[in-house]
Amino acid sequence: MTDPARALLDAPPDLDAPPDGAAPLRVVPGGAAPDLDAATAAAREFLRALGVALDGPGMDASPRRMAAAWSEMLTPRPFDLTTFPNDGGYRDLVLARDVPVHSVCEHHLLPFTGVAHVAYLPGERLLGLSKLARVVELHARRPQVQERLTQQVADWLHDALGPRGVGVVVEAHHQCMSLRGVRTPATTTVTAAFRGALAEPGPRAELLALAGTRPDRAGDEGVPQ
Repeated sequence: MTDPARALLDAPPDLDAPPDGAAPLRVVPGGAAPDLDAATAAAREFLRALGVALDGPGMDASPRRMAAAWSEMLTPRPFDLTTFPNDGGYRDLVLARDVPVHSVCEHHLLPFTGVAHVAYLPGERLLGLSKLARVVELHARRPQVQERLTQQVADWLHDALGPRGVGVVVEAHHQCMSLRGVRTPATTTVTAAFRGALAEPGPRAELLALAGTRPDRAGDEGVPQ
């Protein structure tokens, strides 16, 4: 596991322990807790520096609301990493399609949003399905770039769950492209990462077909592997 991903855990992932029936692994985001008072004061000065008048009745509380909104966008929620023994010996693909992605571009600090298609080939453990969405949120709610986000989700699941393969495809719209600069609101950016058996051509093509993503939009050229 990469160092940034490991820093988000209060214990290294070890899915052979605790035994079944014991408490699941608690995943806790790292970093300092938000200081909303300091963020509110900074937001007020930021808006004033941009020439925004804050003395109207609709704007007086805007700096605090702005601070609270950004705190929510940059703070992933803790969760329990619930897994189950693969007693039935399920060996085929598990895919969660259209998992919401809400993140912030680290270059312009503008949101990018979209969906992730997250899949794995089970080994000895099955992951609670809602946890696939939790892992996406864990890595998305921070200043990010889409390429790294895609790789981090794939690596985290590969290292923590021990599956035979992992595949992650992210499709997102970036406000740094739609609201400023080139201003292309219809553009979708697609990134993909494949690990283990899902990096092989056959399983990879199956995943892309089930996810509804054309292979030529998630191929080898310019896509993190």
